[in-house]
Amino acid sequence: MAVQRIGYAPGVYDMFHVGHLNILRNARIACDHLIAGVVSDDMAELAKGRTPVIPLAERLEIVSHVRFVDEAVEEDVPSKLEMWRRLHFDVIIKGDDWRGTEKGAKLERDFAKVGVEVFYLPYTVHTSSTILRQALHREISSAASY
Repeated sequence: MAVQRIGYAPGVYDMFHVGHLNILRNARIACDHLIAGVVSDDMAELAKGRTPVIPLAERLEIVSHVRFVDEAVEEDVPSKLEMWRRLHFDVIIKGDDWRGTEKGAKLERDFAKVGVEVFYLPYTVHTSSTILRQALHREISSAASY
């Protein structure tokens, strides 16, 4: 049996949309076995300053049923290296909005030390959870003013 290349695609995956689907679909280019790390509510709040709209259990359920995903796990620590220690993946997959940024450079440095490749995929700019959250907020505000 051939050695499988294990990929790890972390994300909050809040308000699941086509950008999330694109990342998970295209992540298969980089690996044979795909683990999706679904960031916990607490870690999302720590990283982004707000909790997700969709609770963790539901986000895990959604992501685990995407056909490109072999397993979905909770990412409940702030360190991607800690997740690597748990899962022993060969490649970490991120959107290319991280490329050329300080957080992307840190990710590359940290994972180079343990022999893990950072693989960037095109970020879907026209759809994001932030854009969806803003649109919902505008709709709710507009409806409340009537």
